[in-house]
Amino acid sequence: MNAHTKKPEMYIPTYDDVLTAHERIKPYIHRTPVLTSTFMNELTGADLYFKCENFQKAGAFKVRGASNAVFSLTEEQAEKGVASHSSGNHALSLSYAAGRRGISATVVMPKTAPDAKKAAVRGYGGTVLECEPSTAAREAMLEEVVANTGADFVHPYNDHRVIAGQGTCSKELHEEVGPLDAVVAPIGGGGMISGTCLTMSAVSPETRIYAAEPEQADDVYRSFHAGHIIEDDAPQTIADGLKVSMRPRTWHFVSNYVTDVLLATEQEIIDAMYLTWQRMKIIIEPSCAVPLATIIKNKEVFAGKRVGVVLTGGNVDLKKLPWMNA
Repeated sequence: MNAHTKKPEMYIPTYDDVLTAHERIKPYIHRTPVLTSTFMNELTGADLYFKCENFQKAGAFKVRGASNAVFSLTEEQAEKGVASHSSGNHALSLSYAAGRRGISATVVMPKTAPDAKKAAVRGYGGTVLECEPSTAAREAMLEEVVANTGADFVHPYNDHRVIAGQGTCSKELHEEVGPLDAVVAPIGGGGMISGTCLTMSAVSPETRIYAAEPEQADDVYRSFHAGHIIEDDAPQTIADGLKVSMRPRTWHFVSNYVTDVLLATEQEIIDAMYLTWQRMKIIIEPSCAVPLATIIKNKEVFAGKRVGVVLTGGNVDLKKLPWMNA
């Protein structure tokens, strides 16, 4: 058995898994629209194609991965429900998917998570357990939940079922607009980027993948340049969905397929979010404003290119918009 046939230590999903996932989850997701903006194109010098997962079920792309995980469970597994930890969008997406299947969902959420996201979890029938705002605290409480209930742990991103589900987003984008020069998506733990890498390497290998990250939560940037995972346990950024660190499966995709990791300051993120609300008339959350912020900041990289921009979610506390007290 040579190096090429040796069984991997962890299962890395393939594009076949993405195709299977897409068929499995079609009844439970929206095929979200791709929008364009003449203003944004003129501002950046690029042709931007915005894949609007802010219009997705539960308001975020994470419904794709969560639905794939939930509906791939056997009846015996499903009886014990599902559990996870999340700052918000995976939590409410898993609760949504579990509700569609009629099983229980328990999610550990940092007490600092937006109230709107906690309310959405409960609205979908999920149970919220609050913890201190650190990865270590999340994982410790989740371990206890799984030990006590036997629930299936659906990791927010380090799960082959979740990554395959997220890959359906860029599959739809490619089907709608054809080959792109680049795709830019935000990165926290790396589920969306991994799914994007998985799909694009199969259907459009020439497309460059850029990960967009807040400067104040730049562990992926540092990892990318160091050549190994560097964790940041509790970074402070307005992009609340991007506070977690990569894990082995997502690092596999980032280290092998991502062209570069681009950073944006807190103010650049807020400005890009405001600009999207103002010019495109759509609601996006801070985490998914990071790609546009990095494109505006790095115009020379994208000028004259056809660029896909993944707008990952629109779950915002409308009473606490970041520019309200500016």
